[in-house]
Amino acid sequence: MTQPHSETVRQVIDSGQVAVRESSERLIRESWLRCAREYGLQPEHNPGIRDVSATDLHERRERVGEYLDIARTGMDQLYGHIAGQGYVTMLADSDGITLECRGGERADPALKAAGLRAGTIWGETVVGTNGIGTCIAEQRTLTCHRTDHFYAGNLDLSCTAAPLHDPYGRVAAVLDISALSVPGAREGQHLAWHLTSLYARLIEDSYFSHHFRDHWLLRLGRSAAFVDSHADLILALDEDGTIVGANTGARLTLQPPSGQSPVGHGIGAFFRDGNARVHALKQDHDGVRLRSWSDATFHAALSQPRRPSKSTTRRLPAPARTGTLQAMAGNDATMQRLIAQAARLAGKPIDLLIQGETGSGKEVLARALHAASSRSSAPFVAINCAALPESLIESELFGYAPGTFTGARQHGMKGLLQQAHGGTLFLDEIGDMPVALQTRLLRVLAEREVLPLGSDTPVALDVRVITATHRDLTTLIAAGTFREDLYYRLAGGTLSLPALRQRSDVDWLIDRLLESEAGALGCCARLKPDVRERLLAHDWPGNIRELRNVLRFALALADDDGIEMADLPASLATTDTAVAPEERAAPPADEQTATPREHLLAHLRKRDWNIAQVARDLSVARSTVYRRMARLQIVDPKYRH
Repeated sequence: MTQPHSETVRQVIDSGQVAVRESSERLIRESWLRCAREYGLQPEHNPGIRDVSATDLHERRERVGEYLDIARTGMDQLYGHIAGQGYVTMLADSDGITLECRGGERADPALKAAGLRAGTIWGETVVGTNGIGTCIAEQRTLTCHRTDHFYAGNLDLSCTAAPLHDPYGRVAAVLDISALSVPGAREGQHLAWHLTSLYARLIEDSYFSHHFRDHWLLRLGRSAAFVDSHADLILALDEDGTIVGANTGARLTLQPPSGQSPVGHGIGAFFRDGNARVHALKQDHDGVRLRSWSDATFHAALSQPRRPSKSTTRRLPAPARTGTLQAMAGNDATMQRLIAQAARLAGKPIDLLIQGETGSGKEVLARALHAASSRSSAPFVAINCAALPESLIESELFGYAPGTFTGARQHGMKGLLQQAHGGTLFLDEIGDMPVALQTRLLRVLAEREVLPLGSDTPVALDVRVITATHRDLTTLIAAGTFREDLYYRLAGGTLSLPALRQRSDVDWLIDRLLESEAGALGCCARLKPDVRERLLAHDWPGNIRELRNVLRFALALADDDGIEMADLPASLATTDTAVAPEERAAPPADEQTATPREHLLAHLRKRDWNIAQVARDLSVARSTVYRRMARLQIVDPKYRH
């Protein structure tokens, strides 16, 4: 007598064994274990088919919005290929709720009874292992065929699903084809797998191109004949050649050494003479090819941004451009929260105070805020209050009338406040401004007019003031060296930049600065692995400024093979005791002298290779643990086959 399916699943759960030869079967068994151990599902207790309400379904369709509109076309085309084989095509959202179905509307009660219709819940946490839910959990194309399902009630189904990513790499939806009573083994679903993967990619790329239609779109392919219509890689570029978006093919192919997204890097980080060749494409040069640093060659095509009409330009305010803000950080959670706050504040008519250590990027943030505001086409004027002699600050800020003092310019001088009219004035190290001058600045901010030295006529002023300091202004207020009323006038919003040693995206910053400095020097942007480890271990008291100076120095000395330890400044060429902030969790006593690889292995073994627990121990993201494992060539035992 054939063993009931629930008993088969139960045996795998109880044994905890997933070590099977075929990778697809291993994926299914891992899902069974996940369903039992993480979701608390029991294979003997089938929940049956569940549906959301009509109102919930409508709201979910609205949330997917334009993506759904584009996906419908792909669904219709895919269904045309499979309709005669008894399959239906479905689209589900990232929660596993089916939003659309093609073929299920046929008068076949068996299809509807099996849940192959809109509004059905297929999340893995609810109905166990299945095509849609497990595709979301694994974020990969997969087939869940008959006995692969967690619950016996779904054994008649054969489902193949592919994730649909949004332009930022997140799963936005799932494309699925399913059928009832498909004979044979899972291996017989190869055609279904390839068709679903193909149309998922077509839908993704169509939406990507639509989303970034106001940017330059660089299409790259290994075949010149298909590069315009079916490119392997698509990159969205800003006017400076910085990558602001990458489709799935580009994210998989163009991974920086840090393992992060190519977004935020210049095109030259991935292709030899990348900027020059993209410029040639902008000049309508045909037959341009791009060669990667690994010597892969791609045929290239470039499409221009969609240009708004003149009437639209006159009617609508200039949109905020947050690309410069987004380019300031990788996946550091603190910086991402800061960037989100800055993006919201960029367009607001309030003055801002930026706090952070010397070299942490305060002026870079100020310039990014200016670029993301409606004032971006007006001047950005910066002055360092600590760098100017006290006797000159007043005249530099407020300007002066003709003949005000001996040695003054014959026609007077327009001060920095007036030079910034209509734009942004950035006052760095505001804590070093003399108290007497603080009083005049307060009056300017309150009345929005400036009185040049030696003049009786005030000048109206439209300026946004962004200030920055590395000092604690509340301490200065208590000491009587900084005006409290000025502090509250300046701090309409306060943004606090973390020190470099507190950030988890140092790897990303190294790559971005390395590319920038290498481009300026015209040399190769490469680091030897031991050099990268050394840079990640340094405490960076000078923050980003120090990191940039170190890379500039090392690049100037390095040869074409990349930066070696001997190329680093003397202060970094020898080992010190500093460690990267994410590795400061104290290891056991017997690990104090361990190598980085031994140190991480000890944590992994201690936690039975539970990546989430190891990440908590080290106070880092799980992705950081995975990147370190890859860099240190550490493989989870269950994948050693």
